[in-house]
Amino acid sequence: MSSGFSDWQLLADRALAGEVITREQAHAVLSAPDDQLLDQLAAAYRVRRATWGNRVRLHFLLNAQSGLCPEDCGYCSQSKISTAEIEKYPMMAQEKIMEAADRAAQLKAGTLCMVISGRAPGETVFNKVLDAVRAVRAKHDLKVCACLGLLNEEQVLRLKEAGVETVNHNLNTSANFTPEVVGTHTFEDRVNTVEAVKAAGMKTCSGGILGMGESDDDVIDLALSLRELDVKSVPVNFLIPVPGTSFAGIRELDPRRCLRILSLYRFLLPTQEIRVSGGREVHLRSMQVMGLYPANSIFVGDYLTTQGQTARDDLRMIEDAGFVLETPDGEPLVGDPFAGVPDSYPRAALPMVEV
Repeated sequence: MSSGFSDWQLLADRALAGEVITREQAHAVLSAPDDQLLDQLAAAYRVRRATWGNRVRLHFLLNAQSGLCPEDCGYCSQSKISTAEIEKYPMMAQEKIMEAADRAAQLKAGTLCMVISGRAPGETVFNKVLDAVRAVRAKHDLKVCACLGLLNEEQVLRLKEAGVETVNHNLNTSANFTPEVVGTHTFEDRVNTVEAVKAAGMKTCSGGILGMGESDDDVIDLALSLRELDVKSVPVNFLIPVPGTSFAGIRELDPRRCLRILSLYRFLLPTQEIRVSGGREVHLRSMQVMGLYPANSIFVGDYLTTQGQTARDDLRMIEDAGFVLETPDGEPLVGDPFAGVPDSYPRAALPMVEV
């Protein structure tokens, strides 16, 4: 593959045919000049449209237990080595979780993503999660995704019985780069949890964090690992360099780099749900909407410990580009997407991280 490669529609053809593009072609996507970016996005959108049409899925993220984590992940403000100023609290009371579920439904989200910090849930916390899931499913037409750390197959089956549809456990980066990110668990530990989710017959959700200092080969290897695991939902996070974390000084991303990564992931993961996740507002900035051409999903509201833009801004962005919201059952939303959505946050806005 020469450095002058620019036949992005050929990559779309290969992706749509179920073929894996070559490593050389993948490198070409990441190293292409800026004047090729719109052509890349057009080709990636052709692949996205084949499975997802012009629909956009919304997910609502709930940090149900914050901080208090024994892991040493360099990117994370909740890790034991972080000095970031964040809220730290044990497992939320079910009343607070239901308030979050009410807000998720109000904002037209199809999925409530319930996340707890920590390496793995203890039995007391795990039972509280199960009770909360049952309560949410009894009240709302919301799918529930649980992100609880390292899990075994027995735990995953209990989540399934409670009404959880999807379990998230991100690989975060390539096997090669993982030791540069964390020392308290291995890449294989994370793969084992994803495999346990698959073995239980549940939907797998796993993605990564880009912009942590990894090489282009690491970016490619992560996507190939997700493809090999047949992961169904792929959140793509862009590192938010939060002060107080080990990676606070890393500044490797710009909007065009992020869009090239998203395009590459669509070529390598043609039928998967690809979600532009943490760092969307920080790194894509004025080009956020362009991320919806390769990706088909976003989080609405805030992230774990950092702020997103208002829900109305997200909904307006989606509408202005001609996309439509997707209901929990996968159909286009009929009716006014803004109905019942508040004009602003129901609380004081947090400062958004700047790069």
